Amino acid sequence: MSTTIKVELNNKLYIRDPELTELGRVIVRESIKLIDELGFEHFTFKKLAISISSTEASIYRYFENKHKLLLYLVSWYWNWLDYRLSYHTHNVTNATEKLEIFLKILAESQLHDGLNPQADVQALSRIVILEASKAYLTKEVDSNNKEGLFQDYKSICHKMALVVLEINPVYLFPHALITTLFEATRKHLFFAQHLPSLTEVQVNESGENTLLPFLHHLAFSAIAPGADLPSLNR
Repeated sequence: MSTTIKVELNNKLYIRDPELTELGRVIVRESIKLIDELGFEHFTFKKLAISISSTEASIYRYFENKHKLLLYLVSWYWNWLDYRLSYHTHNVTNATEKLEIFLKILAESQLHDGLNPQADVQALSRIVILEASKAYLTKEVDSNNKEGLFQDYKSICHKMALVVLEINPVYLFPHALITTLFEATRKHLFFAQHLPSLTEVQVNESGENTLLPFLHHLAFSAIAPGADLPSLNR
């Protein structure tokens, strides 16, 4: 049996909640499709309006600009990832097992877990790989952060950083490690498909990849209890 979920996001990401109307849901669904096809640089509200047989003005009633729309989509994805993590670790008490599940979720584009999201998560995951950095590598990053627009990303990172500390309470860099795992996931999947000489990770035609062993090595080599830790006083 599948479980349909509704993702709830910071209301400062939008002018009007797109989930509340049919047009809003169409805007989100078609924007995912177009950004996946065209790339964020070539995506415009004009093209989106043509695609949904509407007007640019109608889109601006929901989103201030295309950057806010990208923030919305990326935040949706992090929220969805967090939901999946909670779903798969609900009855798991062992911290090492929790981290292993997290790494598997990161590495695999989609688990057959019976969850039914309200978006094309395969296309959205491709957008995150290519475009997620553009959501925060901007001049507006500090003001966006004050508005809480990165909270979904920070929330899942903090949740997993606490798991790292369960495994090794004296590890000095739990948040840095988790964000490195996130960034490594995106970059090495991109490298594998477009710049393969920069990585040993491989992606086949069906989308399956060899990322998991690399993430596992990064994570557990770093936090293994008893490992030599650098001194911050050097």
